Amino acid sequence: MFENIRIIKKFDPAAKSYLEIVLCYPGLHALWLHKLAHLLYKLRLPIIPRLVNYISRFLTGIDIHPGAKIAPGVFIDHGSGVVIGETAIVGSGSLIFQGVTLGGTGKESGKRHPTIGKNVVIGAGAKVLGNITVEDHVRVGAGSVVMRNVPAGCTVVGIPGKVVKAGDIASDSVEQMLEHNQMPDPIAKVFSVLLEKVETQQQLINKLSEKQQSLEKSSPDLPEDDRFIQEFIHGDGI
Repeated sequence: MFENIRIIKKFDPAAKSYLEIVLCYPGLHALWLHKLAHLLYKLRLPIIPRLVNYISRFLTGIDIHPGAKIAPGVFIDHGSGVVIGETAIVGSGSLIFQGVTLGGTGKESGKRHPTIGKNVVIGAGAKVLGNITVEDHVRVGAGSVVMRNVPAGCTVVGIPGKVVKAGDIASDSVEQMLEHNQMPDPIAKVFSVLLEKVETQQQLINKLSEKQQSLEKSSPDLPEDDRFIQEFIHGDGI
């Protein structure tokens, strides 16, 4: 309980006091109610855990299934629209923004929701789906859809999610975790590479064209068939 308050104070510069956090943070209230629902769920009580979950969703806009396992020190920022499935596991120090879904991909039984490691940042609107593992210190860009395992320290963006930065497990500092503007842009990189290739090919075509024109000037008496082809290519026969 107190670890959740501490992590909010650590990550959110808008949190002016501990009293404000306790009274005004729906992500914190949702986690507190989830602890109660999860305890009742483990006692195998019928209906009541889901009823607590329903009340929590009505009050906070955050839907956490009573069966989900959430470690202390998780921060759900703003939280509206967050959905966490029954068999999901979330590690301590993780930061989850509004609109995130930790969901399944079908009607399979058993473990069907993702496992989130420690100090993971999941951006607004991201979807992490299926029985996959997102390891420690991973950053998932806003709006991404992740359906495969993600190694520790990676940055994932896009639909479907692609690793655009790997092996960065340097620290879990507040500055590093909150620097969403530092996300790489793989689409821009692809277009840059394609543009470079097009320019290289254009230069080669220009050189070939100059060479062809030089050959034509040096050999004006072309055979009839070759002259007809050249006239057609250069538009003389149209």
